[in-house]
Amino acid sequence: MTVLTGSVRELVDRHLTEIVERATGELGFVGDEGVGTVRRFLADFVLRGGKRLRPSFVYWGHRAAGGRPEELDAVLSAGCAVELVHACALLLDDVMDESGTRRGRVTAHLALAEEHRRAGWRGDPRRHGESVATLLGLLAYTWADSAMLAARGSYRAWEVFTRLRVELIGGQYLDLVNAAHGRATRRRIMEIAAYKSGKYTVERPLHLGHALAGGDGATLAALSAYAAPLGQAFQLRDDVLGVFGDPARTGKPAGADLLLGKQTYLLAEARARTGELGAAILGPVREEATVGGAADVRHEVDLAAARELIVACGALEAAERRIGALAGEAAAALEAPCLPADAAAALVELARQATERVA
Repeated sequence: MTVLTGSVRELVDRHLTEIVERATGELGFVGDEGVGTVRRFLADFVLRGGKRLRPSFVYWGHRAAGGRPEELDAVLSAGCAVELVHACALLLDDVMDESGTRRGRVTAHLALAEEHRRAGWRGDPRRHGESVATLLGLLAYTWADSAMLAARGSYRAWEVFTRLRVELIGGQYLDLVNAAHGRATRRRIMEIAAYKSGKYTVERPLHLGHALAGGDGATLAALSAYAAPLGQAFQLRDDVLGVFGDPARTGKPAGADLLLGKQTYLLAEARARTGELGAAILGPVREEATVGGAADVRHEVDLAAARELIVACGALEAAERRIGALAGEAAAALEAPCLPADAAAALVELARQATERVA
């Protein structure tokens, strides 16, 4: 059975709902309050947001490798496992980045801190919110293991799933360290982005589907040739959205990467083109980014000046050209004769979604 790209999301959503509802139902021992917290800040987060790109890549990696229709439930379980790892990564990323919003809502750690504050509980509300959000991330990570067990994958599939998680964690570590150092070459930045985002978004999900199907080496090579440039393009689009994205669409604060002093390809390109002026304007502005009054106005001024500089120096145009070139490289890889026509067509559409998105 071949499924259209839009239908994959519907299948994943149904499967994910079953997994999350069943897992949440097993938490009665934490009491009604605890279950309520899990439902509001994890289950709802997982089920009511996200583009389901990663499970779609798992599905089409399986289809590209000649996977059988009767393996659909296993493929969906594996795709849901990756989506749950993604949920964990987002929850923990928001804590590490001190983010205020995610998917158009107040981030879990801040909402939990506010609940603590309103209830008048003992201890530090912020510490409480961050601690509970971390536990919710770990719970999602555990649910991911359960979903993979349900997929009954081979050792090879588990090896891919493990590598996906190791690369994600390692990439996040390198991202934090390089932001703290405040220096990194553009080549190093792209390497970090590949591990933090590109590989776990595109390449490893495709490899996971391929492994579940028991695919051959030629297909694996074709999928990697497609995934490597597309993963880079995906992260570059994230870089652009991190500076120019509309919060109403991205669900994240405007100029988040600038606030945090992130070392992204776009910002590195701009700094290289503008020298000392760029270093002054494109440095982190978090210290001034408090809410309300003169500091809030200064925040908006800093962001406007940084955006203007990025456009004027040609860095934005360079990033857009690179996204287009990488997307073209990915599309060319799909001409490999070993890839079924329907899988190649679906992967073209997924590449468009990954690189032309506005959120």
